[in-house]
Amino acid sequence: MNQPKNDTKAGQPLLEVKDLHVTFTTFGGEVKAVRGVDLTLRAGETLAIVGESGCGKSVTARSLMRLLPERTARITSGSIKLKGRELTGLSEKQLRQLRGSEISMIFQDAMTALNPTITIGEQIIEGILRHQKVSRTEARRQAVEMLELVGISHPQTRLKQYLHEFSGGMRQRIMIAIALVCKPSVLIADEPTTALDVTIQAQILELFQMLQERTGVSIIIITHDLGVVAKIADRVNVMYAGRVVESGPVGEVFHRPQHPYTLGLLASMPRLDSDRTIPLRPIPGTPPDLFAPPPGCAFAARCSRAMAVCGTYPPERTEPSPGHTVTCWLQDPRAQAVRPESQPVGTAGRPAI
Repeated sequence: MNQPKNDTKAGQPLLEVKDLHVTFTTFGGEVKAVRGVDLTLRAGETLAIVGESGCGKSVTARSLMRLLPERTARITSGSIKLKGRELTGLSEKQLRQLRGSEISMIFQDAMTALNPTITIGEQIIEGILRHQKVSRTEARRQAVEMLELVGISHPQTRLKQYLHEFSGGMRQRIMIAIALVCKPSVLIADEPTTALDVTIQAQILELFQMLQERTGVSIIIITHDLGVVAKIADRVNVMYAGRVVESGPVGEVFHRPQHPYTLGLLASMPRLDSDRTIPLRPIPGTPPDLFAPPPGCAFAARCSRAMAVCGTYPPERTEPSPGHTVTCWLQDPRAQAVRPESQPVGTAGRPAI
């Protein structure tokens, strides 16, 4: 299989998002779904985006491909650059040329994302013919090769079948085949294992790793499952209320979490080696109303360590260690000076991963 197209300059991020803001216009008002998201993705890297439902993960991902509903959603400000090319100002025609060939997406539910009325082969071949100047025979050959690569047996026969003839795991493999058949540089996987049982989840994650090794594709995986993050990701962005509150290498964030929300996510995750008599510790409260986001830290109302300043002023981003950033007032030197010695950020109550 050929490598994906990658003409970025040495050291330059493949995908770079800066200060992205996305709003939705509703009858009840304007929802500020994404509020200043920054992220970078380098060639051959896997970046995970985690957080509770409604935190803006999927909206961020769809914004990268400009797949938001035109009537209600809009990117109010920010920059999205792929290989140095700004995407926010592209026309729909330019975006259609980009989608599939340079950046592809695997959606949450294969049953609704794929067309049940035409064969799997037609759906794979359609993308090849749209983006490549090849014959239908060559497109069919590429489709067979891709089905083999994602682990579907008897691909010649499978091309003639319809969606209802496949299991959930096979449907997900077909989605992956469609997304990768034109050799994109970036693959976005939005909750790719949510509806699958644990055995099939493990197979799909192993498939992602194998495909990345074979093709060199860069992956953004959106999930709420920290186990998935630990297995497949190189770096992780933790999102809350439309913002990235912590970002860094997976090992660094999991073993030295700095934001109280990250600590809460880790503490609420069940572990095989934990004492079964001790209940899990859920994060109290609910996320804020994004019709009118709080002026300060959005997590302040749910944080047991919140200070008066947290609900009034937004915290600045700090870098406690190289490549590891956090947006929290507890990182301020003045807060650290009065922090109890027994409860340092990043160690108190932290479960080992």
